[in-house]
Amino acid sequence: MPPRTRGGYTSDAPRRRPTGSERRRRVHLREVDPVPDPDPVEHPQHDRDETEEVFEGAPGGPIDRSILRSFHKHVAAKIWLGEDRAPLKLVNHGAKLQLWELDMERSRIYETVHRSGLAPLTSCSHRVASRPMLSAFCERWQPETTTFHMPFGEMTITLDDVASILHIPVTGSMISFPQPLRVDDANALLVELLGTTDVEASRETEQCRSPSVRLLWLRDHFSTITDASSDDDIMFATRAFLLHLVGCTLFADKSATSVAVVYLELFRDLSMVGSYAWGAACLAYLYRQLTTATRFEVRQLGGYLTLLHAWIYEHFPEMFSSPDMSYTESRPRALRWRPHVIPDSLQSVRERLDRLQISEVCWEPYVDHRAEHPLPDIAWYSGCLKCGQVVEPYHPERVLRQFGYIQTIPPRPFTPPRPDRSILLEQYWERWTDHVLTDQSRGRRCHYSGSGESVPEYMAWYDRISHRIVQPPQLRSGFTTDARSSLPSHAASTSDTRAARALTLLRLVISGGREQSVDVFWGALNEAHGILAGSDETSASHSTPSPAPASHSTPSPATLPFFSPATFVYPPAASDDPPPLIVPPPPASVAPPAASGPPPPLIVPPPPASVAPPAPALDSTASTTVYVRAKRKKKT
Repeated sequence: MPPRTRGGYTSDAPRRRPTGSERRRRVHLREVDPVPDPDPVEHPQHDRDETEEVFEGAPGGPIDRSILRSFHKHVAAKIWLGEDRAPLKLVNHGAKLQLWELDMERSRIYETVHRSGLAPLTSCSHRVASRPMLSAFCERWQPETTTFHMPFGEMTITLDDVASILHIPVTGSMISFPQPLRVDDANALLVELLGTTDVEASRETEQCRSPSVRLLWLRDHFSTITDASSDDDIMFATRAFLLHLVGCTLFADKSATSVAVVYLELFRDLSMVGSYAWGAACLAYLYRQLTTATRFEVRQLGGYLTLLHAWIYEHFPEMFSSPDMSYTESRPRALRWRPHVIPDSLQSVRERLDRLQISEVCWEPYVDHRAEHPLPDIAWYSGCLKCGQVVEPYHPERVLRQFGYIQTIPPRPFTPPRPDRSILLEQYWERWTDHVLTDQSRGRRCHYSGSGESVPEYMAWYDRISHRIVQPPQLRSGFTTDARSSLPSHAASTSDTRAARALTLLRLVISGGREQSVDVFWGALNEAHGILAGSDETSASHSTPSPAPASHSTPSPATLPFFSPATFVYPPAASDDPPPLIVPPPPASVAPPAASGPPPPLIVPPPPASVAPPAPALDSTASTTVYVRAKRKKKT
C-alpha cells in the first residue's frame, strides 16, 4: 500500500487542496483551549465554527445551544461537572488614587481634569472589593449575550448604569487606535508627550516588558509638579495624571502595576479629552474582562471593579449592600455605598444567587436619581461598543426589565465585527440615534414600577437556552435529607467506610461558609462523632430536621440541618464544683419548640457572703436550664 502523506493522501494519487470545512475540522481537533488574551484581535467566543454544532445540551443546561455556543468552555460547565475554581484575584487600584491627589497647589491640573469629564473618578473609586461576590457573578456572565444569566432571566450593566454610578460621559467620539502599539512607538510617545528622555523611556518599557509604564513611575516623576512649575511641566504632569487615572480605574489591566502607553495618545490634545465617550469605552473593556474571566483557567479579573461592585449593590441591596446614610443624589451613585468584604465563601454566595427570587431584585434603582441625572437616550442604543482593539456587543433588548418594561423574548445576539474595521464601527457609533430601540421594540411598560415582569412564554424559552443554576444539587452545602441519604450506609462495619462517611458529612457543612448557624456545626460534629464511634444513637436522636438560618426571606431546603437544637443535651460538669454558666443561644431563624408546660426553673445556688451579688435574672420564658458557677471562698 503506498505511504500516506501528512495531508492524508497517498503519494500516487493526485493531491487536491482540502476544502474549507476540512480545514476548520482539523483546526478544531488540534485546539487546546489556551488561556484567552485580555485583548485578542478577534472575539473567539463568537466564532461561528460549524464543528461546534455537534454539541447538544450541556449538563444542567442549556438544552438549546444555539445561543450559548461556547458554553462547553465556560467555568459554570466545569463547576457542574464537579470541578471548582478558587475566588478570582481582583485588580483594584482604589487605594493608589489617594497617593496622587490634586490639592490647591495643583489647581491648574485639576481644571483640565475637570473639563475632561473624568474628575468623578478621583473620588468614587472603592478601596476594597469582595472576591467571593464578584467571582460568583463572573460565573454567571455569558460572552455571547454580554449579560449575567440569573435564575429568573438576564441582567447586565447598561450605559445608564455607567452614567448614574460614575457620572462620566457616555456619549462622544469612540475610543479607537489604528494598530496595537509597539515598544519603539511607546518610547517615542513618552518622549513626545511626557517630556522624558529616550533612556528613561526605554528603561521603563524594558522593565515592564511591554509598551507600558508603571503607575509608580508616573507618580514618582510627575506628582511633585505644582502650579509654580513651567507651562510645559504642567502640561506633561496633566497628561501623566490622566494616564495614571484611567490606568487605575477605567482600563485597569491584569498586570496590576502598569498602564498601557497607547492611552496617552488620547491626551495629546488636552482640550479634546472631554469629547470622548469614556463611559462606553469603560463598559466595553469591563465586558471583555468578564468574558475572559469565564474561562476556567483564568484566575484574575481586571477592569473597573468599582463599577461592577456598585452595580451589584444597586440591584441587589438586600443581599450585599451597606448604604452610606450621608449620601446625596447630586453625587455619583458609587458613593452611595460603603464597600465591604462579605465574610461568605464563594460557594455560599453561589448558592445564594441560585436561590435568588425575582422579588429580591431592585430593577429600577435610579428613580430618585432621575432629577439630577435623567435616563440618557443612548442607553437604548443597540450595537457595538469599542475601546481600542476591544469590540463588544451591547443588547438593551435583553434586559428590558431594567428600564421598566416587560421583558419579551429577545432576538438572537449578533456577532461583533473585527476591530480592524474601525471606520465602519465609528460611523455606526456616530449615528447611534438611528440604532436605538424603537417604541415597538421596547414593548409595554410594567404594570407597576420595579415588578420585573416578563411575557408568559419568556421563562420557558429562557430555561431552554440558559444555565440558570451554577452549583450542582449533589454538591450543595448544608444538611438536607437528600444529601444525607446519598452518604454511605451508617451501619457499615469497616473503619474506612465510617471515616469516609464522617469526612463527607463534614465537607458538606464546611463548604457552606460562615452564613450557617453555630448549631449546624454542632450537629455535624455530633453526628460525625456518632459515625466514627459506630453508634446509631446520634443520628437517630436528630432525625427531625429544623430550618437553618438563611440570609433570604425564603429559606431553601438546601440549608436545613440534620438535627433540632432544642433536643441537644449538654452534659453536666464532671466536678464537685457547682456547674459552670452554660447558656447556649437559640438559633435566630429556628422557632422555639412549643412549650408543653411551665418553663423549667432557674437553678441558681446562693452565693457565699463574700461573693458579689449574682447577675440580673434572665428572661423567665427561656427554655434552657441555666447553671451559675458559685465561687468558693478560699480557706485561710
